[in-house]
Amino acid sequence: MERATERKIQLELPACPCELANLRAATAKAALAAGFCQDKVDNITLAVTEAFTNIIRHGYKEKCQDEKVILTLEKLSEPDGIKITMRDFGNQVEPCQICGRDLDDIRPGGLGVHIMRSLMDLVEFKKADSVGMILTMIKYC
Repeated sequence: MERATERKIQLELPACPCELANLRAATAKAALAAGFCQDKVDNITLAVTEAFTNIIRHGYKEKCQDEKVILTLEKLSEPDGIKITMRDFGNQVEPCQICGRDLDDIRPGGLGVHIMRSLMDLVEFKKADSVGMILTMIKYC
């Protein structure tokens, strides 16, 4: 399901890795429309990809059949930028417990939160009212 205005688009996506192409395409289109250059568009898209992957892996424990993620992409003005909100309906965790692994621990995986925080100007996790989490990320032009 998709709802859109000139400044905001909202997508309801199945929490499935097969949706990554749709997620990336929508994010890139919104970031370009917000005025970002291609390098920044790629960075924003990477941050959203990492977030979506973490939702599947941690929020839904990779059992994502029939689960969903609501993605909202909003063009900001004064200052110009983009606000990305991702709402899941999976497991809740205390926001202060969401952190990447120690960077001295050299092994694959576990860097998604570090990547999001390094690429975006704001990354904020909070519990949703009854179930799930809400992730807000902002990048300014």
